[in-house]
Amino acid sequence: MYWLPWIQGFTLGAGLIIPIGAQNAFVLNQGIRRQHHLLVAAICGLFDVLLISLGVFGGGAALQAHGLLYWGISLAGMAFLLLYGAHCWRRVFRHGQSLALDGRERGLRAVLVGVLAVTLLNPQVYIETVMILGSVGGSFAEEHKWAFALGCISASLIWFFTLALAAARMSTWLGRPVVQKVMDAAIGTLMWLLAGKLALGLMAAGAPL
Repeated sequence: MYWLPWIQGFTLGAGLIIPIGAQNAFVLNQGIRRQHHLLVAAICGLFDVLLISLGVFGGGAALQAHGLLYWGISLAGMAFLLLYGAHCWRRVFRHGQSLALDGRERGLRAVLVGVLAVTLLNPQVYIETVMILGSVGGSFAEEHKWAFALGCISASLIWFFTLALAAARMSTWLGRPVVQKVMDAAIGTLMWLLAGKLALGLMAAGAPL
């Protein structure tokens, strides 16, 4: 019965991936701009495929076993989240036009650097895909691991492409200055809260040996 682990993977994967974070915020903004948004969604999905597979098939247990590596990832991620939050709040107080209508286009190189930054420097990505999904998936029997992993991957791909397409379709409304400032304030605050939550988790875990 491979459908049951698939459903479990899809449900857990959606529950972890859908809440707003740095990746989702970046996909959302590119969708509002209608600039390379499908490429951004594809890159986010591709890295989820790789990291979920790595976690389910042994990487999650290996990362949890190396406390120093986990601390390094977490500390780098905290710095990233704090800076990302500050960037969002800076936009709140900046005067400007709608993102969807201001006419400024990010070059492909800038978009690629941005999406790789919010993916590879983001601790949420590793904690959610490699550690959480990996540890749960690793507990399944060998013949069911692929079904669980595919369920998680399906949730990721469906979500990122849906978010990108929906943001592009609603770009005129979402890109209005007032709406954009509210979104930036909410996302910036959430980034700082996530950084604080990560710091509390590290303090509770204690220093690595």
